[in-house]
Amino acid sequence: MSAAPSLVSSKVHNSSVGQQFVGWIRRVGPGLLLCLVVTGIAIGLEYVETDLLGRAWLEALVLAILLGTAIRTIWTPSSRWRYGIAFSAKTLLEIAVVLLGASLSVGTIVAAGPALLIGIAAVVAIAIAVSYGLGRAFGLPRRMAVLVACGNSICGNSAIAAVAPVIGADSEDVAASIAFTAVLGVLVVLGLPILVPLLHLTNMQYGVLAGLTVYAVPQVLAATASVAALSVQIGTLVKLVRVLMLGPVVLMLSMLASRLREETDEPAPDVTAGDRPAPGRVAIHRLVPWFILAFLGMAGLRSLGLIPQVMLVPIATVATMLTIVSMAALGLGVDVRVVAQAGGRVTAAVTLSLLALAAISLCLIHLIGIT
Repeated sequence: MSAAPSLVSSKVHNSSVGQQFVGWIRRVGPGLLLCLVVTGIAIGLEYVETDLLGRAWLEALVLAILLGTAIRTIWTPSSRWRYGIAFSAKTLLEIAVVLLGASLSVGTIVAAGPALLIGIAAVVAIAIAVSYGLGRAFGLPRRMAVLVACGNSICGNSAIAAVAPVIGADSEDVAASIAFTAVLGVLVVLGLPILVPLLHLTNMQYGVLAGLTVYAVPQVLAATASVAALSVQIGTLVKLVRVLMLGPVVLMLSMLASRLREETDEPAPDVTAGDRPAPGRVAIHRLVPWFILAFLGMAGLRSLGLIPQVMLVPIATVATMLTIVSMAALGLGVDVRVVAQAGGRVTAAVTLSLLALAAISLCLIHLIGIT
């Protein structure tokens, strides 16, 4: 006799869970679908670029945020769309950051030698400090200055995307940082090979320079392929080491997140920010967000060989897709007028910090005697 009430209770519970799930889908669905549509268009445009121009000068990630911003300029989403847009910009982005950890393996960089490895870490640290100082000197808010510094010094869009939820950056800061970083990234790919004859760089030296200054791994390939195979190999290796710095940098920033999130130099974060730590409290789960711990865990599993090789490409593909979707969501949450107002200062800060990064990289090349 007692089984009947238990069975009824179970059915009621399952029905309640089902209703909650359906309600969640209804809230998230419209905004998520919109982000997916923007993502599909961005990927299609990247393929068109490749067919017509031989390469994608603007990657789908950049196109997604530009398309999202364009849509937001002419149309303000109602509350029906905002929940799904916010979910795509925050939760999907955090999942993408976790998956990004699977692409990092300590074992692949050991052969580079201690001098170069230490030098790359030093360049990243110095470049972040210099870039942040330049950003503040140009009057950028602290969070935007951090985004610009990390984007320039580590790995462009990926670093900005990873750092944004940690420091509570708002969508305007993220969009402005990525937009200007993306434009300069294309210019670097086009202009960097010119330095080979101007500075009399060897193939080895140029590979190191490209790996230290170009934003994304595909861009490193584009910037070095026309020079030499050795430049491609060295540039890719140096770039992977540089990307590896993202984990320690993000972890350190998470320790400072409480202070950064309580800065009053800009509007409170809306889309990309997580929960703000309560004033005066220092809780580990607040200082180190779950996705940062998961990111480091994934990197550790990859380094120990516990992630099957066959899974690496699918994981990287999913991470890329989620990042593009989240960038579309960020674009849909951007007021273009705010980005335009910050444009001149961000451009100057990013350009000068990029030049500083190149100078620091050249100093490293000559300091450790790369020939």
